[in-house]
Amino acid sequence: MAMKENDIQEQAVVAIRACLEEVPFIHVKRVRENQRQGNAEADILLDLQAQDGASWQIVVEVKANGQPRLARDAVNQLLRCRSAFPEAYGVFMAPYVSPEAAEICANDGVGHLDLAGNCRLSFGQVFIRREGIRNPFPQKRDLRSLYAPKSTRVLRVLLMRRSAWKTQALADEAGVSLGQVANVKKRLRDREWIAEGDAGFMLTKPQGLLTDWAENYTYRKNTVRDFYSMKETDELEAALAKACGELDIPYAFTGFSAARRIAPAVRGQRTMAYIGNIPEGLVGRVELKEVPSGANVSLMIPYDDGVFYGARDVEGLRVVCPVQLYLDLKGYKGRGEEAAEAVWKQELAKLW
Repeated sequence: MAMKENDIQEQAVVAIRACLEEVPFIHVKRVRENQRQGNAEADILLDLQAQDGASWQIVVEVKANGQPRLARDAVNQLLRCRSAFPEAYGVFMAPYVSPEAAEICANDGVGHLDLAGNCRLSFGQVFIRREGIRNPFPQKRDLRSLYAPKSTRVLRVLLMRRSAWKTQALADEAGVSLGQVANVKKRLRDREWIAEGDAGFMLTKPQGLLTDWAENYTYRKNTVRDFYSMKETDELEAALAKACGELDIPYAFTGFSAARRIAPAVRGQRTMAYIGNIPEGLVGRVELKEVPSGANVSLMIPYDDGVFYGARDVEGLRVVCPVQLYLDLKGYKGRGEEAAEAVWKQELAKLW
């Protein structure tokens, strides 16, 4: 669960003390909090003594979030502290420090430690490194906000259209409010996935965004109805497209149905499509039978109409945009990940 902000510094004191006391030749002499000296302030200041008489001072900057932008802010604050604490070794702490944030610290000679136990501390003859421990404090509110239905409309535009965007233009293109765009922009800025300039802001790390989104996505968030059809795949998909056209129902194929048309690499056995709604008239026209198991057709009523953004006609059938296709394939069993990587290489990478 997410941590309360006022608990973080208290737990940071316990964590860094415990980490340092694991080193057999180090004694933690004194720990002080909120120490101001001149224009600098240390959230935590530690005085250490070694058995051979060597001594060190550690100055710690604590943040509620370990994303790259906040890590960079912390590093800058620690560098400014050098005038007040010239002999001190700087350490950035947060509930969880992302790998990207850890790299920022290392590049500037700053250590890091998080409450999960990941760390890199290097001073004097001391070197402590632990990595790969998963985040036990996921900021679910932040993830829910970044990958909420309206937010993902903004993300699709950014991923599909490489450009610098002004807030109003992006809101218009995505069909969302100005506030929604501002919310997404803030979260992307925290992760350092965008660059900002006079022309607007632009996504700079599309693969990082897409990978993170895929890890927090499942096609099962849509309303999925499973069916069985006796028809051959091509015949079935043509019949489904025709029926949707006749009934004026929006649709777009996804999964292996779309992948084999725009980025062929793996042939799947299941037809998958987004359908605006699934009336019995549609089911009857296509001669589908709803089944609890053994399905070879999955029709999905989308969790948000944004899934249709960028859909296009290929071989006479409507297919989702490559971004949506990548997401739907990435977590799908039966070589879905392999098919998703083909979509990235053959379609999305060319956009960037």
